[in-house]
Amino acid sequence: MIDVKLDQDTETYLLESIQRFFAEELDEDIGELKARLVLDYFSREIGPSIYNQAIADAQKHMESAVFDLAGVVYEPEFDFFKKR
Repeated sequence: MIDVKLDQDTETYLLESIQRFFAEELDEDIGELKARLVLDYFSREIGPSIYNQAIADAQKHMESAVFDLAGVVYEPEFDFFKKR
């Protein structure tokens, strides 16, 4: 299991965002403790799926970039005299 430790500013922002979401979308005011429980739940339950998808997307992008590496950075050989 990946233990994600958010920096303090990000965690504060997310807690406030969760509280705002509950207030504006669900007409329910929640405190910081409940917001922290929601953040912890989503981090543990949904976070790994998002993380795994991000890794798969990055791997696909890297494989595509490496596959086309010869086409992107190919340099003709033995062309010194051809350029004159």
